[in-house]
Amino acid sequence: MTDRIRTMSPPVHLGMPLDPPQPVTGCPVCARAARAREAARKQHDPSAVTDANVVIRQHPHDGARSTR
Repeated sequence: MTDRIRTMSPPVHLGMPLDPPQPVTGCPVCARAARAREAARKQHDPSAVTDANVVIRQHPHDGARSTR
């Protein structure tokens, strides 16, 4: 017979949320994502805000990335 776990898993520990990333000056991708993020905030759409933050944070900038 298969052994079953009869206790709860340990709690999940989450860190503090990251600060919103700052768009890189002169980057059209960052500028477009920052505008989309602001529009999403005004529409109370946290999912779209997060999507824009991911774009700003993760797309490349000639070897440098925004760290915030």
